[in-house]
Amino acid sequence: MGEAGPDASLLAPGEPVDLDNCAREPIHVPGSVQPHGVLLAVSEPDFTVEHVSQNVVDLLGVQVEDALGARLEHVLGTEAAELVRAHVRTFGNLRQRNPIVVPARTPRGRVELDAVLHRVAVADRTLLVVELEESTGPRPFSFPNTYQAVRDAMERLSASGSLTELYDVAAQEVRTLTGFDRVMIYRFDAEYNGEVVAEARRADLNSFLGLHYPASDIPPQARALYEQNWIRLIADVGYTPSRIVPGLDPGSGQPLDLTHSVLRSVSPIHLEYLGNMGVAASMSISLLRDGRLWGLIACHHYSGPHHPPFGVRAAAEFLGSSLSLRLVARAEEDELQAALAAEATLVQLLIASRDADRTLAEALVGRSRSDVSLRTLVPAHGVVVLGDGQRQAEGEVPDDLAVLTTWLAEQATDVTARTALADQEPDLAATLPGVAGLLAVRLPEDRVIVWFRHEAVRDVSWGGDPQNKAIARREGDTVRLSPRKSFEKWTQTVRGQCTPWTPQELRSAEDLRRRLLETLLLRTRWALTSAETVQRSLLPATLPELDGWQVHARYVPAPGGRVGGDWYDALTLPDGRLAVVVGDVAGHGLPAAAAMGQLRNALRAFLLRGDSPAQALRWTDVVARRTMATDMATVVVAAVDRATGDVELAIAGHPRPLLLDAVGGAELVETRVDRPLGVGSGEPPTHRLRIEPGGGLVLYSDGLVDSRSTTLRAGLARLVRAFQREDPTRPVHIDHVLRECTDPSSVDDVTLLLLCRDLD
Repeated sequence: MGEAGPDASLLAPGEPVDLDNCAREPIHVPGSVQPHGVLLAVSEPDFTVEHVSQNVVDLLGVQVEDALGARLEHVLGTEAAELVRAHVRTFGNLRQRNPIVVPARTPRGRVELDAVLHRVAVADRTLLVVELEESTGPRPFSFPNTYQAVRDAMERLSASGSLTELYDVAAQEVRTLTGFDRVMIYRFDAEYNGEVVAEARRADLNSFLGLHYPASDIPPQARALYEQNWIRLIADVGYTPSRIVPGLDPGSGQPLDLTHSVLRSVSPIHLEYLGNMGVAASMSISLLRDGRLWGLIACHHYSGPHHPPFGVRAAAEFLGSSLSLRLVARAEEDELQAALAAEATLVQLLIASRDADRTLAEALVGRSRSDVSLRTLVPAHGVVVLGDGQRQAEGEVPDDLAVLTTWLAEQATDVTARTALADQEPDLAATLPGVAGLLAVRLPEDRVIVWFRHEAVRDVSWGGDPQNKAIARREGDTVRLSPRKSFEKWTQTVRGQCTPWTPQELRSAEDLRRRLLETLLLRTRWALTSAETVQRSLLPATLPELDGWQVHARYVPAPGGRVGGDWYDALTLPDGRLAVVVGDVAGHGLPAAAAMGQLRNALRAFLLRGDSPAQALRWTDVVARRTMATDMATVVVAAVDRATGDVELAIAGHPRPLLLDAVGGAELVETRVDRPLGVGSGEPPTHRLRIEPGGGLVLYSDGLVDSRSTTLRAGLARLVRAFQREDPTRPVHIDHVLRECTDPSSVDDVTLLLLCRDLD
């Protein structure tokens, strides 16, 4: 029970708080502070006190009415006020520079106080909040020696080899640092139920390790506050709150926002909750991941009030932040390893799925070319693939799936997961005996992939019955409605649920569906007009218009509309050069067009990140080999400096370009051609040349020069002649070249790109 962010749906002023509405309690504006310190809120730049906690007289000997409206030096003394003024003038982010030590007059004489500063917005202005604490007990901690104390703990955290060891070290080090009787590492699940995963405790205390606590113990608004203020101390659970005067700000009519206050008073329901546990003092440190609450370091003291000085608390908060970073790093490392393993499995499944001799169901279920299967990708007791009039299953799968397929067709999303089928979908569960959970992927043309899991019976040990609130009601007037009073171990047997589908397993299912769509595109024989539409949609809608240069390109499908894998591209690179590309994926129809789209986009991406033509081809080859195992393509890439005409050229299995000179000549570029993409070509050699003013460069696909009735040599000679000009001032028309060079008997599509440099 505890503490909501300012944006929560709050209770109306004066509305009593009980267990039914405590999740809406406005705990960031309690109107009071804990009495182990004094709060002052002062205006700037005059430092006039506008709010003060009632206990100011106890610590500083100044009456509330004398403090309100007075200058800070009247309340704290001139020396202390000047130190605060100088600190505020010097530093922008005050919360990162806390505390400052100030001398102050008190009824017991001159003492040193920790002054903790932050600013708070009030209506159209800000107030400086000054919180003063007099430390109890010895003061061994300063920032230099705090670092020395924490350094050993940091080394132990860094040396931890497992999550369990990491938790244990953190709990031990925080207890050593703070002196609390018990320190627990408390981890939340997806629903914010908590589990104690480590503890360090006084030897005579019973263990809480392994106990679970319901999400209602820490309501949503309390979790939101923990995400903003990372440490919270209750030095004495039995304290009497010290009211802030005035309670409402005269300018805004609102109470003072104490979200970032270190003295902020705590919900009385939470105090009663701690009292029922026998806790006399408490401290919580937030554990965060990506700014969201992941867990807490919970500190309990039983032998009486406990007030660690601010320096100790700051060191403990630093340890909590360090633990958060270590936990995030460990989690990300585990997630990366899981993702890499899933990707490797996925690639093998996709290779198998492209086996044209088998249906998709046959290819995916236990018949791939490697040892992996769908149950390797997503562990389950059984998996089934339905589609193309077939049912292929592996493991334990229900016999009758008719109701399931109808249900899946009605779902709003293409990937559906259930972990407690009997509760979530009772009608469906009745038709699937033995199934507690499922994960389903829906594909076009009524194809589905479904993983099934059995019930995973488990015992959950709670710190008291999580339904204790309801029990208190049933007991009637003899038990007042209050936070849970019983914290004895209470074991619940959870039935009817499967092992939850992990985020990685859900991502794997999503990725499998997305990439199987590509496979299905390759397997499906669309109408020829649809295939041409797909192919043309992947070509540039426009070509760059550049001063001093002209780019012309044409694509012509093979006779009969047999769309192939030809493409061309022209784009401006980050360094200002112009890149021109012509490529040709082996094959025809939709498979070739789909592969072309993937390779074209991959090559574009590598060029736009700054890779040279040769480097871009090498990485595109890696993409082709790892994700398109059955595809092969030839490509030529030229990067042209528009100012000088210098060209960087790389070729993977493609016909060599033609270089046009300024006096009407044309010749094939003499350079070595590497192997095509998809066969491990590596990084092809780079060839450098120059396009002179009035010259140009011609890129083309082999459909223009090679056919059943024309040899490659003859086709190349014909292309060279088409570009040779007796009158160098006469422009070359790309459409004329296409008419002259295209063989009517060709069964391949044709691509031609002409880059011309204007005369100076």
